[in-house]
Order: sequence, then C-alpha cells, then structure tokens
Amino acid sequence: MSEALELPRNQVEKLIKNIGVMVDGKLCTKCSTKLVEGNVICYEFAEAEQSSSEYEVNFDVPILYEDDDLLVINKPPFLTVHGAPSVKEATLVDWLKFKRINLSTISGEERHGIVHRIDKETSGALVIAKNNEAHLSLSSQLEDKSMGRYYLAMIDLPLKDNIVVELPIGRSVNNRLKMDVLKKDGRMAKSAFSKLLVSRDGKKELIAAKLFTGRTHQIRVHLQALSRHILGDSLYGFKSQNGTIPRVMLHAYILYLMHPRTGQLLQINAPLWDDFDAYLRHHFSKEEVDEKITLDSIVNGFKLHDQWLRKDA
Repeated sequence: MSEALELPRNQVEKLIKNIGVMVDGKLCTKCSTKLVEGNVICYEFAEAEQSSSEYEVNFDVPILYEDDDLLVINKPPFLTVHGAPSVKEATLVDWLKFKRINLSTISGEERHGIVHRIDKETSGALVIAKNNEAHLSLSSQLEDKSMGRYYLAMIDLPLKDNIVVELPIGRSVNNRLKMDVLKKDGRMAKSAFSKLLVSRDGKKELIAAKLFTGRTHQIRVHLQALSRHILGDSLYGFKSQNGTIPRVMLHAYILYLMHPRTGQLLQINAPLWDDFDAYLRHHFSKEEVDEKITLDSIVNGFKLHDQWLRKDA
C-alpha cells in the first residue's frame, strides 16, 4: 500500500488502524496481519460524517485559502480547536461541521480534518485537510518538516542575539497545566528565534520563531528557558500588568507547505488580529513594523542565519 499510494509506511499504518482495509472482503485494522499470495486488499477513503454540536456556533472564521483538498483559516484568539471534556463551548471543529465542509476522518470523530493545532489563546494560520489523501500527505510533511509555520511574538525582554534552543520538553512535575524542560524524561525539541524589532522604551521585543519539532507550548517553554516570556503569558511567568494584556501575544503568521495534489509550495500569510496589532503599534514604530513583518522579510530573515538554523537540524 505504501508503494501504491506513494505515502510513508507510518501514514499507511494510521490509515489501516483508524479506517481499516478489506482483505478478501473482510475488514482488517491490524497492520501485523499476515498475507498470502492471491489476497486482494481494497481500501476506501470515507468522508467525515456531518454531525451537530451541542453548543451554538455564533461566530465565523476567516478563510485564507481553500480548494478541493485544503482549507487554511486564520484562527481567532480564544477559540479552542477541538473538543475535550473540559471544553464547554463551540470549537473550530464545530464551526467546520456547521459550515458543512467535507473533512478527513483519519484523526478521529473529535478532530475531523485537523492536522496540527494551535493553543486556545494563540491566533493565526491553521491548515485543515478536506480528504484523507490530503491529510496523509500533510501529516507526512509535518514529520519531514516540509510543512511548518513562522510565528510572531512580543516578549518582555529583548534577546541578546538570534538563537537556536535545543532542550527536551515534558509535562511539568509541579504544575500539570504546564510543560517544562526535562533533561531526563522530556522529548527532544528544537526552536529558532530571530530578533525583529525593539520597542520604543527598549524593554520589549518583537521576534519571529520557527519550530523544528511540535511539542506542546514549545515556544513558551523555550523562551522561559532563556528567561524571556511572551507578553500576556502569565502561565509561564510573565507578570501581568493588571490584566491589560488578556491573552498570549503569539500569532502563527506564515504557513508553508507543499500542496498535496500539485506538489507546489504554498506560503500563506495570516493577518494580525486587532488586539495583537493594536498592542504592537502602541509600543513599536508603525513604519518599522510594516517593514519587518512582510512575508519576504520574515522568511529571508531566517535564511540570513542559515548556518545556525541548520546546525544539527
């Protein structure tokens, strides 16, 4: 199947486990099933069933790009991506179902079409697979790093220089809501941070971040390891200014991927949300911000530091 579908073996394994294939007319969900010469293996990519949510969907989400295979949206802050027992409001998945958008089924009933995620308070670009073939391709790109995002963040103290952080991350032993650098039990994580612009008062900085791995809260944990914190991120140590910054000032600004059908490179920019934009322009020069956050400037900024980006990548 891996050869026939031109997909990595691990992605085909997910297909077999989550959806199943027919072996001589019988459903099989075990990759370890032994075959004999003459067996006929059939598969079918089923589309997600449309089901309603128990919570009212009274919001809309900006669509940045859409075709038969992909949907790229600009996730608003405070919108949860998919449901969980603790979530008592409509989610992005609920919105997708409400809009009756065809979605892949590989990631399960509660995560239709969701290939990667963004924390509730974080805003920005998010890609959704509209069929299983696209989902498998995008998942493979996540693993080989041909798909990723450039983030913008405002931090409470300027970095000394552009830097790559390689520190393992795991669940905090002191606070289960947090992740932490765990030298023994953590999973390898690698982030790159690029300096963009220092605020007028010299105390804050706008930076760009690029991830080589996808650990929970990775940017926030690695910045904490540098004694830096994203504005509004009280969970990881930013001292709130009497609640004047209501959320984490982190935005997935640019999404890049290879289109699963055409193979062409897509680079999609997610405009800043009003709260992020207003705070940014209040503390930084508008002209300098506009110059620093163009797509070419962000991407080329990392290319200029190709040597430190590629170190042990």
